[in-house]
Amino acid sequence: MTTRPGDEVPQLTLELARLGLSAQDLGSAMQPVLDTLVARTAAVGAGYFQWRDHTLTFAARAGSGHMPQGSVMAALLAHGLPSDLPLMAALQNAPGVLFIEDTRQDSATAGFPELGVLALVAAPVRSRGGELVGALLAHAFTPHAWTPDERALISHVTSLLSLLAARLDAEERERAAQEDALRALGVCLEARDAETLGHTDRVTALATSLGKRLGLRGPALRALRWGAYLHDIGKIAVPDAILGHPGPLPGEMWQRMQAHVQDGLHLAQQLPFLPQSALDVIAYHHERWDGAGYPFGRQGEDIPLLARIFAVCDVYDALRHVRPYKPAWSLDDTLAEIREGRGTHFDPQVVDALLDVLDEAGALA
Repeated sequence: MTTRPGDEVPQLTLELARLGLSAQDLGSAMQPVLDTLVARTAAVGAGYFQWRDHTLTFAARAGSGHMPQGSVMAALLAHGLPSDLPLMAALQNAPGVLFIEDTRQDSATAGFPELGVLALVAAPVRSRGGELVGALLAHAFTPHAWTPDERALISHVTSLLSLLAARLDAEERERAAQEDALRALGVCLEARDAETLGHTDRVTALATSLGKRLGLRGPALRALRWGAYLHDIGKIAVPDAILGHPGPLPGEMWQRMQAHVQDGLHLAQQLPFLPQSALDVIAYHHERWDGAGYPFGRQGEDIPLLARIFAVCDVYDALRHVRPYKPAWSLDDTLAEIREGRGTHFDPQVVDALLDVLDEAGALA
């Protein structure tokens, strides 16, 4: 075990605070803290669990080191710590960090010995108002008397975690509210045309899976989702006669339909919290890889990646479902069209990744 002298704990805490305050989400803010605990105490593993209101469980947000093995632990990591676990009641009432030297001797840690966890640190993390919002758990697989240096370090970082959790939990709640509002806007647009019902959710889910396949994470994935929700918001200004027109649109109608992109971009720009990358999805999802798209005629990698990702998902879903101007296409015909557009309409690498996503989901079977 490696520990730092007590007088270096404040300096370490400042460094962790710097890392945490620059993090963009709660999980990444917690990671350096957990890594430090595993490196500088007898804990062989540590995790941060966050309260999840709707299910009354603690959901795992970040972890470090070695975790207990087995189906029970896998279920806890996947679904969270159940609210009726004795430790949950202990954390609710704890005035500070709980240092358990031997879980077999403490009723609050019932169930942990069966996981192989014999020493435990359980630190409640509270909001500014004192509400329990999360818990830091650090464990060892053998009984351990937590030393004064370990207690000092853990107490310091728990105070830091409370500050970070208060800020980041509030930010995550705000982003969740924003996302719900954006999705509602997208779904409301579908109410004008029953033939497109479900398109927003389907295409957003497909774009998210494709984005993950292409390595997008965190803010980039969120921007992709937000752009997907609002991609057709400009159609709010398109007359019903155009939206419901059976068959190809004549010249003036087609020009008015194309204008929905810039109309949508103008509307979305009124939402100050939307990142530029989400606006890019709205602005460029009708551009083509060969430059023959609209409204700006961009081509190749001059089209932002998120827009290239969304474009192929949008076309795939539109082809697979009934629209006023066409029946639903078969899967084979849709895939043939997507493949034919590889390198002309769509980014070739994005098409290849989409086919992989569909194959993994069993859509190609």
